[in-house]
Formats: sequence, structure tokens, C-alpha cells
Amino acid sequence: MPLFGREAELRALAELIDHPGERSGVLIRGEAGIGKSALVAEAVSAASAAGLRVLTMTGVEAERNLACAGLHQLLYPVLAGVDALPAPQRDALRCALGLAGGAEPSAYLVGLATLTLLAETAAARPLLVVAEDVHWLDRASADVLAFVARRIESEPIVMVATLREGERSHVQDAGLSPMPVDRLSDEVAAELLDSIAPRIPSAVRAWLLEEAAGNPLALTELPAAVGDHGGPGPVPPLSDRLGGLGPVLSLSERLERAFTARVAALPAPARTALLVAALNQSDSISETLAATGLILGSAAELEILAPAVEARLIELGIGTVRFRHPLMRSAIPAASAPAERRQAHLALAETLHDQPDRRAWHRAAATSGADEGVAAELDRTADRARHRGGVAAALAALEQAARLSEGQGRKALRLLRAAELAVEAGSRDTAERLVREAQGLGLSPRRRATAAQLLSGFEDGVREDLSRVPELAGLAASVAADGHVEPAVRILWGAAMRCFWSEPGPAARRSLMDVADRLPVPAGDPRMVAVAAYAAPFERGDTVFDRLRELAAVAGAEPEVDRYLGSASLQVGAFDLAARFAAAAAPGLRAQGRLGLLPRALAVQSWSQARLGDLAAAAPAAAEAAMFAQETGQPFMYGLATAVQAEIAALRGDHGQARTLADEAERVALPAGARPVLVTVQLTRGLAALSEGRYDDAFAALSRILDPADPAYQLAIRAYCLAELTEAAVRAGRSDSMRDILHELEPLAASTPSPALHIGLRYARAVLAPNEEAEKLFTAALRADLTGWPAERGRLHLAFGEWLRRQRRAAESRTHLRTARETFDALGMAAWGERARRELRGAGESSPNRDPDARDKLTPHELNIAQLAAEGLTNREIGQRLYLSHRTVGTHLHRIFPKLGVSSRAELARMLKALE
Repeated sequence: MPLFGREAELRALAELIDHPGERSGVLIRGEAGIGKSALVAEAVSAASAAGLRVLTMTGVEAERNLACAGLHQLLYPVLAGVDALPAPQRDALRCALGLAGGAEPSAYLVGLATLTLLAETAAARPLLVVAEDVHWLDRASADVLAFVARRIESEPIVMVATLREGERSHVQDAGLSPMPVDRLSDEVAAELLDSIAPRIPSAVRAWLLEEAAGNPLALTELPAAVGDHGGPGPVPPLSDRLGGLGPVLSLSERLERAFTARVAALPAPARTALLVAALNQSDSISETLAATGLILGSAAELEILAPAVEARLIELGIGTVRFRHPLMRSAIPAASAPAERRQAHLALAETLHDQPDRRAWHRAAATSGADEGVAAELDRTADRARHRGGVAAALAALEQAARLSEGQGRKALRLLRAAELAVEAGSRDTAERLVREAQGLGLSPRRRATAAQLLSGFEDGVREDLSRVPELAGLAASVAADGHVEPAVRILWGAAMRCFWSEPGPAARRSLMDVADRLPVPAGDPRMVAVAAYAAPFERGDTVFDRLRELAAVAGAEPEVDRYLGSASLQVGAFDLAARFAAAAAPGLRAQGRLGLLPRALAVQSWSQARLGDLAAAAPAAAEAAMFAQETGQPFMYGLATAVQAEIAALRGDHGQARTLADEAERVALPAGARPVLVTVQLTRGLAALSEGRYDDAFAALSRILDPADPAYQLAIRAYCLAELTEAAVRAGRSDSMRDILHELEPLAASTPSPALHIGLRYARAVLAPNEEAEKLFTAALRADLTGWPAERGRLHLAFGEWLRRQRRAAESRTHLRTARETFDALGMAAWGERARRELRGAGESSPNRDPDARDKLTPHELNIAQLAAEGLTNREIGQRLYLSHRTVGTHLHRIFPKLGVSSRAELARMLKALE
């Protein structure tokens, strides 16, 4: 039957299929019965005619708790290609699909393996990936599908997915073009109805058109529910025809009643077989017939389903039974008696004796009270799902096991285990609900600690009340006193993280350190070093800095430890160490597929590198951090990475881009008061205003960083922007105000060797000094160890050169101004390089204009790929590192080479090497 009223959608699908690789795909969205599957069928037909290979997956509500069920369905036809994948990807995918044992796979490694497998398949023949009813996919499969959808823009792959209106799926945020499908117009609806039921009386026709309201499924199926009615007189409401008067029903409910009425007319054996098929998590006809035979007491043959086929409820394939629409499937169990459903579930459980996970869920569905045996089966199901990377499936199994537990202790343990998985999955509401349930059962001290620790991990407590910090400190002390040191350290860590994102005040910080000092943990433990850096960055700065330098000698051994030591280094103003730790953490986190932690390391790396002036390294790290933070649902890390991108744009002189990015970062961070993001936003605005000559605006923007009442105040970082603030103050005529600020910050230097603080103080003292003292102070500042701090050295040369020129010592000034210009040009700090040029012209020396170097011609993403290619990595190795297919990497390099005027990797390496 032709599709009525869908010409625009069919044209869009045809265009997509005719040009695979130009767009990633579409997400068809609409209410039940609107025709999403019909559009998919047309797309599949067009793809097959065009020579594309088609792989499909369909979400089924009953399979939502079976980890990777949808993924297995999609990849089953191409599993032979798994063995050719790189070893880490191969092992992760085989484990996720239950084809092999091994360590729990990272969801992102599974995603990369799926992407690589599909890309290799598409290289031989373009590919259409169809994913129907993505709202019913198990979470692990939906996550992989979304991962792939974001990365196929350069592959000969097209994705067509469908989503029911009112439902949610991770796939809808994966960059697929939306294709909303609306109800048919009155005219087209009438055409469709006339093609289905051409001989019905006009009164019935008008009634059906009104009831169907343009829904194609209703127009197709409801005529059968009307039956023989057709005489004169009023037509009864459809709700009367389908079960009597009652509340107003939705169209979906009216359709379900129509299907239920059709089922009721079937012979009893057919109704039993339909109920079994509807409750089964598979479309296997052999399973349906075997379970039906157990209920009927004799073997069931295929003919038992013939009446249901004739009633247009199901379709039979080779070894399969499929409902013609999901509403048909859901209507049948809803209309059956509880005893009938229980009987069907038990029969399926007995049939599936060799499939323990499906068996456990059917047994659970058939159990109304506590049953420790079934709960234990679900425990094992959760373990298997967890082992395969199915966190959401494991969570569902544990929660159901808790409901069936015998005894409060067992129930509490399962609820807390489920809450741990909810935290890992980012489901805060679920975690809070499970913890509250567990707390109501009476917990042991250790489990109370676990419960408290669980809820401290979301968003590092950014949105919580500040009183939470001393509460957590007290809880850590109590838990440690009960002999549970490790949980106490984890709770203390959660409290310390809040001191980074928010400002709990000096009393809360002291209470936290009092507890840390009493814990029986070695002072050199990296976690305790980080706690001290977060809670007391100046008071404990000397000790923290010494231990960070010791730990830097073994950086690269433990990625997660390196990650939080990088953040700790940032807190004490050791930006060179912060960049080193974070850069050491990133490769290990990539290899392990820990993309939730990777943007944290990359954000710290890029923040620190931007402060050091290494914009070439900072830009791709910040861009990648923003991308992965968005993908993994970390809004504040996205905000921080975006703020770093804004700072980089300001340093390069791209003030419009800087403003746009700063506004975006502020939009994310301001409602929750994420202070590191907001301080970086104000720093960006200050830098942009300085380079534009708006000195009052610059001083106003940067002064906010020092105001404890301002959300942009961050205890540690506020002390690390002194050079910018001093310059703004002097040029705005606010030198006296800056001297007062300096007087307040000087005492901090007595307790910490913080490089950023001391560099800033030396700069400020020199710039603010009277003329008779300035030269001595500038000279001392330049003699300090600025290894690894090229931007600060350049800024000092620029300020000293400016001062010398004002003293009419032009010849001497030119040496420093030239050094500043060369430094800023090399770093790509265009706005500062232009300042040095202006000063040099004033000193009587012209400067050549700076030509954009190769790095300026590339996007951050392209620059990242180019740098890795220049290091000698193959396309496949670059793809594994950046979580792209190697063919996408090749496409990027194909664009990069002509941009840079090179034709080989060797030329690319030489060009980038010359810019270092």
C-alpha cells in the first residue's frame, strides 16, 4: 500500500540514502501509529535498491533489562568481522555481547569497536543502520548507538532511527537530524480511509475520521472494530464500541481496546499463544510454541497461531513471530488476568532453562512476594550484566532483587549496590530514592557510610548546600572512628572536591583538614595530598608542593591518580605540574575507555597550558574536553572546557569568539555557581578588554575574581591572575587600589612556594614600583626560574620594555620588546604580539607582520589529528586515541594536507616541528 501524505519525508529519506557519508542520519519521531515503521520500510526498500547493505535493531520493551540485546541484534550479521578488530576493541565487544569472558568492558571501547566494525563493513558496501523504537532499547545498546551516530559523518553509513513521541532516548541527543511526523491532514486522512474501507456509509466514515484524527494506524485498524454497523441513525461513541462507557481514552488506549477486542474473538489456544509471544523477550517462534505447549499440556504446533495471523495481529517469518505494531503487543498482557500472566511467565522460565538472565526475569515477573531464591538469581543476572558493561540492566536486576529479598539486611545491601550503579549511570533521582529506601531499613555503620558517600559524588556537590562540607567531614570522622578508614577517605575526598567548585568558608575548610590530619593514612598518600590542595591550597602549599614534585617522578603509572594530582597542582598554582600530570593521565584513561574521567584530565591540562601560553596544545585539549564532557553528561566540565576555549580565543585576539564562548560557559555555570568556570569567564573578559584598550572594563571584570561575595571568586585561582589585574589597574589609573590588593595577598606567599602566585607577585611589584626601584625588581623577576612559563616571561619582557621606553631608554627597551614580540608570536598570542609591535614602533623599530602559522589554519580538532599524525601515529592509532574510525581520521587528513600545503606526513611533521 502506498504511503499517504508522506511525500516530504520520503524525499528526505531518498536524499539521505542517495548520498551516504554526507549526513549521519535522521531520527523519525511521532506518536504511536503515525507511520514511523512505514517510513523505515520505505527507506529499507530504497536502500536495498540502491545497493546499500541494511543492518537493523528494534527496541522491545520486554528486553530493556537485557544488556546489549539490541546491539547483538544489530551486529549479528557481521560478527565474523569482530576478530579483525584491534585487540582492545575486539575483547571489549566480545565481552559485551557475551561471546567471551574478560574484564568488564568500557562502554566507550564497545562503542569504538562497533564504530570500527560498521565502518569496515561500509567500506565494502555502503550501509544503512536502522534502529526502531530506540526508547525501548536497553541502555547499553542505546549508548553505543548514540556513540556511533556522533561519529559517522564521514563514513558511507546512514542511520535511520525511530522514537515515539513523549519518550526519551540518548540517541535523540546524538546529532541525528530530527524528522517529526505529524498526523495526516483531513483530506489525506479521508483518502487513506477510502482506500481501506471504500464501501462504508458516510455517517460511519465521518465518525471514523473524527475518532482517528489523522492517525494512519487508527484509520487502518479501526474500521475492523466498527464491524457491521452501518444503518441509519447516530453512530455510538467508539469507547462504547470498544468496552463500554468510562473516562476519555487516548487514541493509543482506544487502539489497544480495538486490538483486545480482536484477540477476544480468537480461540482460547490462540489467545494463550499470543499472550506468551507478547511476554517473551524474543520473537522466537520455537520458544513461544514450547511455552504454550507447557501451559496447554500438549505440544503446540504452528497452526495454533493461524487465527491471530488472519486477524492481522501478528506476522510469521522464518522462525519468528512478530506483532504488527507494538500497541498490539502491549494490549494483550494488559487485558489478561494476573493468573494467566503468571502462568505464561513460569512457562517461559521453564523453556529458557539455558538462558539464565531471561529465565530470572520471567521468574521474577511471576513472583508476587519475597523469594530469596529468585532474588539470588537476579543477583547473578546483575553480575553478568555488570561484567558485560550493562550498568542500567544490572541496576534494574538488583532493584528487583531487593523487592524480592527475605530480610531487611539483604534488601538494604541490594538497594545500596543498586544505588552505586545508579551513581555510575548518572541517575541521581534513582540513586537518592534507593539510598532513602535503604536508610529506612536500619543500616550498620559501614553501610551508613556507603549511603552517605554515594550521594556525595554527583557533580562534585556543586548544587548542594555549603553546610554539606562540614557534615561530610564529621561523617568521615565518625566512619573512621568505627574502623572504616577507606570509606572515610572517600567521603573526605568528596568534601574536598566541593572546596574546588564552591566556597564553604574558612571554618568548613579547617574542619575538613582537622579530620584529614587525624586519619590513619600516610601523609604521602596521593589522595590526602589532593585533599590538602583543595581544602588548604595556601596554608598547606609548602607541603603539598613538595609531595607533588616527588609524585611527578612516577607520573604515568596510574591514570586516575595522575588526574586528580593534576587538579591538585592547579589548586596550588603549579600549572607546569598540573599540565604534566593531566597529560600523563590522558593516554591511560583513553586506553581504558574511561571517557567520563578523560574530560576532567583534559580540562585541567588545557586550563594549565593556556595559562602557561602553550595555546597549540591547549586548544585541541580544550575542544576535546568540551566534546567528551557533553557526551558524558558533565555540564560543569563542559563549562570549564568552554571557558578555556574562550580564554584561548581572547589571547589570540579573536574577541568575538571569546565573548560567545564566555557567554556559553557562564550560561552553564552561573545557575549552580560553578566557581572555577566563572573565574575563567571573568579572566577571559578581562583579557579581551585589555587587548581592546578598555582598561576600566578590564579592571572591573578582573576585580570580581577577588570579591568573596561574587560567584566568580575561587579561593585559590583568584591569586593566580595578578599580572593581568595589575596591568588593568595601572592602565585604568587604579594603581593605589592594586597596591591594597597586593598588600592583602602578600602574606599568602609566606606559606606556599606556589609558582603562579610568586610570578604574579614579582610582576606586580615591578610594575607598581616607583621608578627608582622598578628596574631592580624587573631584573629580579626575569632572573627567576621561568622554565615552562613562556607567557609569563614574555609578559615581563613586554612590561619592562614599556617601562624602559617611558624612561626614554628606547635602545634598551627594544631588546625586551623584540623578545616579547617573538615570544608571543611563537605562542600564537596574537593580541599580545600586536601590543609588542606597537611598543616597538614607538621605540623606533618596525616589525614584520605576523603571518598566520599552520596551526592557525586548522580547527582544534584538525590540529589534534595533525599533531598525532606528525608524531608518527597511523590513522588506526589516531582513531583509537580519539575514539574515531580510522577512515574518519583519513578524511580529516585529506582536508588538512591542502590547508597546510603539504602532501605527506613527513612534510607535516617538519612543518609542525618548525613551529615549536
